[in-house]
Amino acid sequence: MKLILRLIINALFLLIAPLVFSNVIVSGWWAAIIAALILGIANAVIRPLIVILTLPITILTLGLFTLVINGLLVLLVSSIVKGFFVDGLWTAILLSLWLWVGSWVSNYLIGDKPETER
Repeated sequence: MKLILRLIINALFLLIAPLVFSNVIVSGWWAAIIAALILGIANAVIRPLIVILTLPITILTLGLFTLVINGLLVLLVSSIVKGFFVDGLWTAILLSLWLWVGSWVSNYLIGDKPETER
């Protein structure tokens, strides 16, 4: 249930993204849900491999290269999902930061703590 709620919150942040960024297009709920799902899968499967492969440059840039990796993953998902379009790497990096805020909000609202610790 928590996974579905996180997916819905991330999809909601994707739906709001065109209002925040002019170079982002999300055509509707289905595109947002599919994009959020594929982004989640990409972040779970592809991102760790890319981070390991680019570890030297990530260390050299004090971790800032991970922003580029996140932006590239957003562009990858943008090229796969119909109805979800991001124009440019900088917009993708900013969108990944926006989605990080959405992830933070979902962690705050849902969390993994038991009810007694809240």
